[in-house]
Amino acid sequence: MIKYLTLWKKEGQEEPYVSLTRKKMLIDGQEVLIEWEVGHSIRTLAMHRNAYKRMSQIQAFLGSVPQLTYQLYVTLISAEVPLGRAVLMVFSLISVTYGATLCNMLAIQIKYDDYKIRLGPLEVLCITIWRTLEITSRLVILVLFSATLKLKAVPFLVLNFLIILFEPWVKFWRSGAQMPNNIEKNFSRVGTLVVLISVTILYAGINFSCWSAMQLKLADRDLVDKGQNWGHMGLHYSVRLVENVVMVLVFKFLGVKVLLNYCHSLIAVQLIIAYLISIGFMLLFFQYLHPLRSLFTHNVVDYLHCICCRRHHRERAENAEPSHEAEMRQSIV
Repeated sequence: MIKYLTLWKKEGQEEPYVSLTRKKMLIDGQEVLIEWEVGHSIRTLAMHRNAYKRMSQIQAFLGSVPQLTYQLYVTLISAEVPLGRAVLMVFSLISVTYGATLCNMLAIQIKYDDYKIRLGPLEVLCITIWRTLEITSRLVILVLFSATLKLKAVPFLVLNFLIILFEPWVKFWRSGAQMPNNIEKNFSRVGTLVVLISVTILYAGINFSCWSAMQLKLADRDLVDKGQNWGHMGLHYSVRLVENVVMVLVFKFLGVKVLLNYCHSLIAVQLIIAYLISIGFMLLFFQYLHPLRSLFTHNVVDYLHCICCRRHHRERAENAEPSHEAEMRQSIV
């Protein structure tokens, strides 16, 4: 706020220190190089704004997600929702949704750093619906699963988190790469290690409740894989869908009567449908609403078509083998 007020007071004044910024922009499918002057105060404000975005993610996934999960669990056990708790849960959900939406925006900015990106209201609305449904259904399923098994659910949840936490480090170890030492000029080797550990904890916290929109790559200076990673996204949602189905089935068959004796089957079906709808909005965004979808070498439809083609070719090969064996027998006879 101080930076905004300082900039507002300097409005109309000419700054002595100005730098040129060049970015590409897609206009009617054509790349156009644009450049504009950026003053020192604007650049400082942008730096603070970017830091605030990352701080919002830390607040959302390491603060609001545990808070929202805990409040949902207490509500489920006590079967009552006081006004204060309801307000707290609403603000926590808004915080998490905002953090998840920022994940998408930051992922686009990092992967396409040379381009000036603008997200319209329709794109932001699609991301918000996608993230709200994904996070809400996932957290409610986790709470119902934990309320059903209680302490027996802890090993499963801890193992799930540890797998996400150590996955980037296992890939880094298997690649045989050296630890990056130029993340920041002022960082020592210990400082770099602390930063990498902090980033992986945040990465695990995000992926535990929703997709992080990017893949961590510790061997790279930017710490993220700038490829499109359709396979990583498909694997994440496939594993999460199987997990959610298993946890919902555990709740359906072993859960106690909660939520004012609502039908467990209806609750289970609604949660899975909500998660599937969130996946649908995610596919809609990447197929039709992504601001730089024209730069994709392959889109969602191509990836799904590739999978279907592999399966079709495999079935044709399996069907062709018996006929070939029959021809061989006839020739021998």
